[in-house]
Amino acid sequence: MSRSLKYDIPGIDFRVELAAAAERGFGELFGADLAKPLPLVLEIGFGRGEFLMHLAEASPETAFVGVEYSSKRVLKLARRIARSPLRNVRLIEATAEQVVAEALLPASVCCCWVNFPDPWPKKRHFKRRLIQPAFVSALRERLVPGGALHIATDHPGYAEWIDEVLSAAHGLENRCAPDRFRAEALGRMPTAYELEWRALGRSLHFFEYARSGD
Repeated sequence: MSRSLKYDIPGIDFRVELAAAAERGFGELFGADLAKPLPLVLEIGFGRGEFLMHLAEASPETAFVGVEYSSKRVLKLARRIARSPLRNVRLIEATAEQVVAEALLPASVCCCWVNFPDPWPKKRHFKRRLIQPAFVSALRERLVPGGALHIATDHPGYAEWIDEVLSAAHGLENRCAPDRFRAEALGRMPTAYELEWRALGRSLHFFEYARSGD
């Protein structure tokens, strides 16, 4: 028997509307919780949310924004955060493309994490993949100079796709060079999905790029 989804927030609700983020900016949306909320750390597609919460707990003076298209996942994480002492996280239910295009200022993100996005393995679905040249270009403009872009995937075909897109992107430098990516990311907290895939023997691919100085 499946559990019914609880919609109440047992504390402060740190979900924000895309329109509010676009109109007011994250500086105001973090309010008095952080003295200097910018630059931001962004996680796109936070899934179960344990990675985002770990980052926020480790850096309580840093502003973290979690982006997720699934309303159910946003609600569940909002409930978890409300029961925690965290005050440096905001959640947005929207597509990554919407948030990057509408809610983030140029040079406002110091680090962006994209952990195991949907690989859309069928060729006819490749256009649905998140990592596309136009999206990476827009995301690069939101990074501060030297700002990092981390992408992880367990899908070999998507890893080749990501490598092709990132290596061709203007203004991004590969921090894994001379390698294209790493098979391990030391010091990085594994996500729940990552642990499951490791147990199944899947190969993992960790990309790290940074915005080059202008």
